[in-house]
Amino acid sequence: MTSRPLAGRTVLVTRPADEAEELARPLRRLGARVVLAPTIQIVPSRSAPLTQALRELAEGAFAWVALTSPRTVAVLAERLRPREVRARVAAIGEGTAEAFRRWAGREPELVPSTFTTAALARAFPRGTGRVLCPRADIAPEGLEDALAAKGWEPIRVTAYRARFARSLPAEARAALRRGEVDAVTFTSASTVRGFVRALGPAKGNPKVVCIGPVTAREARERGFSVAAVADPHTIEGLVAAVERALATWARAPRR
Repeated sequence: MTSRPLAGRTVLVTRPADEAEELARPLRRLGARVVLAPTIQIVPSRSAPLTQALRELAEGAFAWVALTSPRTVAVLAERLRPREVRARVAAIGEGTAEAFRRWAGREPELVPSTFTTAALARAFPRGTGRVLCPRADIAPEGLEDALAAKGWEPIRVTAYRARFARSLPAEARAALRRGEVDAVTFTSASTVRGFVRALGPAKGNPKVVCIGPVTAREARERGFSVAAVADPHTIEGLVAAVERALATWARAPRR
C-alpha cells in the first residue's frame, strides 16, 4: 500500500486560517494538494458579561465550567491563571481536554467518550449549582437546556464570535470552478454555513467529509451528501475519513 494514498487528490480545508494547518499538514503528508478556504473567522469577545463570568469563576462562584472547544480554553488562558479556574471542568473532545491539560497542568473532571455537546450533556451528573458555559455566539442552545434539565443553572456567555467569509480565496474559487476538488472538509456546523454563503460557481461532485454528527447534520440540511464522518471526532479521525472517502472514488473527467 502506498504511503501517500492521497497523491493526486485535491482537498479543500474550510477551517479558520489560524487553525487550518493542523488539518492541512497530515493531509499533505498523505500526498494531497491542500487548498485553504477559510469560511469563518474567529473574533474574541470583549463583552462585560464574559469579564464578569470569568471574575466569578476565579472567585469560586461556579460548580463547573463546560469547555466545548480548544478556543474556549484559549479564552481562559488569555484572561486567567490556571489556579483561578476554581470549578470542576468538563471538556468536549480530546483536543479540548489536551489543550486544558497543557495550560492548566491538571486533568478535566469529565470528558465524554463521544466528542459532542449532546454526549457531554448526557454524561453530566445531576446536581445543583451554576455551570459556566463559554460558547461561540452562534453555538446552538442544546447544552444549556440539557444541563438545566439535570438541575444545574447554566450561565452562557459569548467567549468568541464567528464571522462568515464573504468569498473564498482565489485558489479555492478556481479549483472549484475547474472541478479539481476531490473532497471538502468541514470541522464545525459554522464552517458549513460559511461555505454555503461564500460558494460561487463550482463543477464536479467533491466528497463532503465532516468531523462529527452535528457538522454532518448541518451539511445534509444544506443539501450536501455526506461521504464520511470522522470516528473519532478528531483531526486525526477526519484525515482518516478523507482517506476512506477517496479510497475507491475516481473524479469524473473535466470537460
